[in-house]
Amino acid sequence: MNGTSIALSIFLLYWFAISVLDRKGILEKYNISTFGPLPILMIRTTKGLKLLDVLARPKSYWRIFANLGILLMFVGMIAMFLVIVISDLGLYTSFLSGNVPEPGKYSSPRNIFLIPGLNEFIPLTWGAIALIVTLVVHEFSHAILCRVEGIRVKSMGILYALVPIGGFAEPDDEQLFGTKEKTERELPLTATIKEIEQWEKEEEIRQKTEKTKPDEPKSDPLIGATRIQRSRILAAGVMANFSVAFIAFLLFFGPVLGAIAPSSDALILNVNESSPADHAGLEKGMIITQINDTNITTAEDLQTYLEKTRPGDMVRILAVKNDTVSTHDLQVASVPEDYVGGVPVGGIVSGSPAEAAGIKNGMTMIRIDNTKMQNVTSFVNFMETTRANQTVEVELLPPENYTGNLTEKGTVVFDVQLSANPENNYGFLGVIYGNNAVTEFPMLGISVLTPQAKVYLEALKQIPSLLTMPAGWLILFGLPIYGFAGEGFRGFSGTFMQFYHPVGWAEPLGIGIFWIANTLLWVGWLNFYVGLFNCLPAVPLDGGHVFKDSIYSFIYRFTRNDSISEKVSNSITASFSMLILFSFVFMIFGPYVGQWI
Repeated sequence: MNGTSIALSIFLLYWFAISVLDRKGILEKYNISTFGPLPILMIRTTKGLKLLDVLARPKSYWRIFANLGILLMFVGMIAMFLVIVISDLGLYTSFLSGNVPEPGKYSSPRNIFLIPGLNEFIPLTWGAIALIVTLVVHEFSHAILCRVEGIRVKSMGILYALVPIGGFAEPDDEQLFGTKEKTERELPLTATIKEIEQWEKEEEIRQKTEKTKPDEPKSDPLIGATRIQRSRILAAGVMANFSVAFIAFLLFFGPVLGAIAPSSDALILNVNESSPADHAGLEKGMIITQINDTNITTAEDLQTYLEKTRPGDMVRILAVKNDTVSTHDLQVASVPEDYVGGVPVGGIVSGSPAEAAGIKNGMTMIRIDNTKMQNVTSFVNFMETTRANQTVEVELLPPENYTGNLTEKGTVVFDVQLSANPENNYGFLGVIYGNNAVTEFPMLGISVLTPQAKVYLEALKQIPSLLTMPAGWLILFGLPIYGFAGEGFRGFSGTFMQFYHPVGWAEPLGIGIFWIANTLLWVGWLNFYVGLFNCLPAVPLDGGHVFKDSIYSFIYRFTRNDSISEKVSNSITASFSMLILFSFVFMIFGPYVGQWI
């Protein structure tokens, strides 16, 4: 039985046990209830409620905190709504043009939910830690503001599904959202003296409340908190998420990334069978850090060193895998005569000799004059021997769709007169060598990948400086999903972690600095995402309730009629909620529908 079957069996057994306990009333006896269709338990307790009153004492601070949250909520509301509208328009346009994108991981239903492990973009361990932090700070901020505004909190507790997955605070919904009773209730004819006295007290409180804000719709203790109170309570959760995200990102992009440095970019991508590297014990996934006494940081460093060796020479290679350093002694072999390396052409400089000769993007240079172009190093070394006005013969492998003249070997040959290089005294061809990160080393029997670890780390560090533009926020928002080029950045783990090492204050922590970095990354991102998502003007999200109350207040200023304001605000909010729901459905199922049309 594999791990998936075992996990599924445990989950089904847990689900069955919860169902039995729920039907027999045992869960209710201990103030536990199930939440939703899945067996998620809400384990309640009244312990700790006094702590809320202690935390809520600086009421003025919390009200300022929540008022700022209301402003940020409206900013997030506009931003998220625009993102949804632009996404829908983009997909709709693709339908009109007949270029509907194929269904993929970005539109997969499993990736809608922010459930670590289920969502393929969110790792189980770091995602679970971040989700718990996100839910706890969101719910308990609601609870604290409830106490600040005098709303009763009935209980607190944890959400449990085999393991704890979050926390919650349960306010008194009738006090927060009001009851369905009318504001002015009629006293029954059969009322007792005690009921009459209670009614008079409540009526006196209602009249005093009405006098406090004569220019606004009045709030009755019987129908819940005032609209500004409710907005503060609801916005507090979003504000708490944004605050935690800010702190986490501040630490991640500041001292933590500053304590991480690239080690080596020379990752062994493949080891040929029966090659010198294979006999020496080198393996796929190892990172070469040293050859003899020379440190290796890139594939070019390795190439430069090996060009000084001869077949039969012995070399010692130090490699790292899974944080373990190993030593390998091997003999350099001769390069097979039929071996063809090549330098891919990634671009052509406008007006250059290469463009005039007919060299195209997508070709691969395999020879210039009598020098084989085994790799980029071969190309650079050769160009440093040339001069302006020198004519060279360039042989290239064409792309599959090439329609020009070919040699008997299936290659193309151009005579190119070099121009003067604007940066030095060498000849200038005008070829931009492609971003082919794989370098072959036939003399060792390995291929090495150069993932540009230093460039990637610098790109991460530059994200905060990009936040002055909308593009910067989009990069941050999509970092774990899209990354910089569709690859997604999920933190420092696995093979990716091996390209880096701790420096400075983090050096004594060893691998622990990567745990800190991953925790901060996911805590920051999930709080940022959940905060933005809750800003959407759709009930039952926090933003939906605040949006509805704001529409009500706006309409009331013109109508001075509570009933009309209530109906209009409910209608507008319901329309936005349905629009957003249908937008998500369209974005998820649109690519599937597009393949059938």
